[in-house]
Amino acid sequence: MPHPSELLPPGHVLYSNATGAQAVGDSLDLLAALPDRSIDLIVTSPPFPLLRKKSYGNEEQEAYVAWLGQFGAAARRVLKETGSFVLDVGGAYRKREPFRSLHQFRVLIDWCDRLEYRLAEEFYWHNPSKLPSPIEWVNKRKIRVKDSVNTVWWFANGEAPKADVRRVLVPYSAAMKRLLADPKKYYTPKDRPSEHSISAKFAKDNGGAIPSNLLSYPNSRSNSYYLNTCKALEERLGSPSHPARFPADLPRFFIEMLTEPGDVVLDIFSGSNTTGEVASNAGRRWLSFEKHRDYAAMSALRLVGDVDLDTAGDLVEMLRKEMGVDLGAYLEAHAGGEAPPQREAGELPLVGAAGGPQQVAN
Repeated sequence: MPHPSELLPPGHVLYSNATGAQAVGDSLDLLAALPDRSIDLIVTSPPFPLLRKKSYGNEEQEAYVAWLGQFGAAARRVLKETGSFVLDVGGAYRKREPFRSLHQFRVLIDWCDRLEYRLAEEFYWHNPSKLPSPIEWVNKRKIRVKDSVNTVWWFANGEAPKADVRRVLVPYSAAMKRLLADPKKYYTPKDRPSEHSISAKFAKDNGGAIPSNLLSYPNSRSNSYYLNTCKALEERLGSPSHPARFPADLPRFFIEMLTEPGDVVLDIFSGSNTTGEVASNAGRRWLSFEKHRDYAAMSALRLVGDVDLDTAGDLVEMLRKEMGVDLGAYLEAHAGGEAPPQREAGELPLVGAAGGPQQVAN
């Protein structure tokens, strides 16, 4: 099974580990360099068309659909027939008006009608820790509630996208656990008012409940090795970390449901490379594309374990100057050890709809 870095021409990879590689460059150019039908899943969160311009670059609302459509079109060729494209797109308000932009819905229609993707299912990521915004309409005038939900479109490239919900079962509720422990006491097979027939099989323990398409994951983690080290190195090196990071649980849900160990997962707007870290830990091969080299260099800290600040700083400085760095070889030479072993896919916890103990640093 080839290493994912071999899918790209020489000179594009900034760093790699045993399972994947971070490339630097324009994602349209990098997508064009990939072989046909080489990717099992693309999961990404592109810059949103927010009214306030961000340091990482974000498109104006009027141009957003056409801009993002370029990447959707380029991805069709590299995705396998059984592959999927999962797109997290946040909402926004129109300029100087308390009314919503429709960009994420126009993206959905454009990708299905013009690019001929199939909408496998719509998901909604609820971030309960999101701060109230925009200030004018929510905090000052108090005429709108806070926006805490992103739309997440699961697009299928072909007629039968690979998927298995059994890999993302959520823990049973307390009531369901009582029913499973004593079905005769708590449950009688019958027809519901909706005319659905609920049989005795309802009391079967399947190892967990089927999740809904509302995924509730807080994005409030502020104290982790990655974030603390980034903060220290920003002051020491002047090297920025990516300011917009989604929680690891979000890509993990789709990686677990839509791929198998050994499949190739791609993030075309990788930022801090949360997707690469999650895919690596899940036993998937991975590729990440990021056009800003400083962000890509800092993202390597997700994949090197809790190394000391000097070792981390030396690595980031190297990545700002050199390409093709092998993280395992670097750690062995400079830190006297190797990165923590990857977890087996079966060791991952159930993905809960409310975050909880499986929440990890973003």
